Amino acid sequence: MTRKTQTVKSYFSRSDTSKLNVPDAEWKELLSGALYEVARKGATEQPFTGKYWDNEECGTYFCALCGNTLFRSEAKFSSSSGWPSFFKTVRSNSVRYRKESSMEMEILCGRCGAHLGHLFDDGPPPMGRRFSINSIVLGFEADSLQP
Repeated sequence: MTRKTQTVKSYFSRSDTSKLNVPDAEWKELLSGALYEVARKGATEQPFTGKYWDNEECGTYFCALCGNTLFRSEAKFSSSSGWPSFFKTVRSNSVRYRKESSMEMEILCGRCGAHLGHLFDDGPPPMGRRFSINSIVLGFEADSLQP
């Protein structure tokens, strides 16, 4: 195992919700170029290209950088936007928000601060919210079959 892999694994946890304070320079060393551009620089992947935009499996979506639980498949819906769309998070502190100059709300991971996507007010009732997320910053764990 390389130092890079060991370091990423030391930040990754599916149960720890404590905030991480990792310098951007370290993330740049640890992440692939594409993941770094989206997660740390706010880039957006092209629509209909990410691996989860049309995923219909039951399970849990988490931050690919730190493992923070973000969304359940029951909150995912087809928005025809080309990005995975959800109407609610797993916990109120799963994500945090930052207002952008374009009047959009940026969605950040509540644990590591990774740029996840944007929040829109055109989601399904009763919440009316659409969390539009870049697939590259997501991990997914399918529900295990019950015997």
